[in-house]
Amino acid sequence: MSEERFIVSGALGCIGAWTVRNLIMSGNPTAVLDTGTRHHRLRLIMSEDQISRLEVYRADISDLEAVHQVFERFKPTHIIHLAALQLPFCKADPPAGARVNVVGTVNIFEAAKKRGIRHLAYASSTAVYGLSEEYPEGVLSNNADLKPRSHYGVYKQANEGTARVYYLDDGISSLGLRPYVVYGPGRDQGMTSTPTKAMLAAAAGRPYRISYGGRYCFQFADDVAKLFIAAACAEFNGAQVFNIGGSSVSTPEVIAAIERVAPTAGGLITYDDIPLPFPQEVDNTDLKALLGSLPETPLDDGIRQSLAIFKNALEHGIIQPDELDL
Repeated sequence: MSEERFIVSGALGCIGAWTVRNLIMSGNPTAVLDTGTRHHRLRLIMSEDQISRLEVYRADISDLEAVHQVFERFKPTHIIHLAALQLPFCKADPPAGARVNVVGTVNIFEAAKKRGIRHLAYASSTAVYGLSEEYPEGVLSNNADLKPRSHYGVYKQANEGTARVYYLDDGISSLGLRPYVVYGPGRDQGMTSTPTKAMLAAAAGRPYRISYGGRYCFQFADDVAKLFIAAACAEFNGAQVFNIGGSSVSTPEVIAAIERVAPTAGGLITYDDIPLPFPQEVDNTDLKALLGSLPETPLDDGIRQSLAIFKNALEHGIIQPDELDL
């Protein structure tokens, strides 16, 4: 692994932070490519020594020359492209969302082409699908029709098409993964972040109301990060996109698990009984066929790890009580 050099775009986000944590713990030279300056998500889950081993490049992926410069300096062999504006931000500012999510993805592929990198992994989203009532009942197939109902979903669909064309025109292979509801420390913004905020509230002994109900695939951030690393390292020729899938749970089941792990949170966590506008469960059979067994932390274990990290962060001032977004 010593010759492998990973660059992670959007590494200061939730999945990105867990991805670079795993890479650093495995001893891989790793670079952060992000516009942000705050490392608060990294500090939640990494030691200062681990963070110091990262090479950090502040650059906007919508600026092609800036991306080229970063790639030239770091000389990556592997790319994990996670940088994107999330759904609420794309809705609030569609042009900015398109620049970052669509043009930025094109720029990452262009940088890969210039350096002769023949394979990369990138994040798509379950938001490429339509409403659950637009599909047959049961687990949604990996190849179900894409019917996005948000700018964010449309941009992610465009990225899947971009990846396919770069393979057809330039021979750059790619594996795209579609996360669903990702939870765990660092998941502090975005449409589906409120179950994680409920875990932080439980750690702080405060009440919280989750913003949605229904059923959904609930994916621990550490598992998702490991999948992106596996996708970046996989021997694969083509351009494919896969659902991550995983166990389908309901919001009441999530709340019950929080209360099992933290009995003092009993009665503090409530929810709005409004389902997410996506299919309840998506199939990951095709991804398993490619990568083999997939990491899937049991619900109680993922919540237990999350609460332990949050309690440690509160006790050591990594999270200040007056900064809680609850």
